[in-house]
Amino acid sequence: MTDKTLKPLAALYDDMDKTWNKIAAGYHFNCNGCEDNCCKSLFFHHTYIEKAYILHGFNALDPNRKEKILNKAANYCKKTFPQSLEIRILKIYCPVNENGQCLLYKYRPMICRLHGLPHELCKPGFDPIKGTGCDAGLFDDKTYIKFDRTPFYQQMAQIEIAFRQNLNKTGKIKETIAQMLVSQ
Repeated sequence: MTDKTLKPLAALYDDMDKTWNKIAAGYHFNCNGCEDNCCKSLFFHHTYIEKAYILHGFNALDPNRKEKILNKAANYCKKTFPQSLEIRILKIYCPVNENGQCLLYKYRPMICRLHGLPHELCKPGFDPIKGTGCDAGLFDDKTYIKFDRTPFYQQMAQIEIAFRQNLNKTGKIKETIAQMLVSQ
C-alpha cells in the first residue's frame, strides 16, 4: 500500500480531527479517558480503506510490539467472538491501546476520531439522527453545538468507492480492529 493511495483518507482524517477539536473546545471538553472508555467499546469498521490504513500503521511498528499487539488481538477475538458465534459485548480494551494510549493513534479509524461529542447525521428525506455524546462530557447541561457528521460520511464513501475500484475489492466488511489485525 502506498502513501499516495492512502493520502485522501489521511486528508479526510485531518479534517475530522480539526472539526472534532473545534467542537470539543466549544464545549470545554477534553477527553482524558474515563471509566467507560470508548477504547473498550465494541466498534465495527466497514471500509476497506480504513483497514488498509490501520494495517499500514501497524506494519510500521517494531516486530516485538507487533507480536504483543497480535497476541492481544487474538485474545480479544477469542473472548468477543467465541465458537458459539454469539458476539459477546465485553468491556475489553482495543488491542492497540497500551497504558491508556492508542499505539496507532495517527491511523485510528473514523469512529474512533468522531466518537464522544454530541452530533447529528442527516439522511435525505429524514429528520437528523442525533447522538448525545459520551457520558464523560456531561453534554446534557450544555447548549448543543452543531456537529454534522454527514459530510465526513459522504467523503468517506467516495474515498472507499475509489479505493475498491482501484483494487477490485467487492463485498462488505464488518470487523473490529482486533479482527483486522488477526486476519491480515
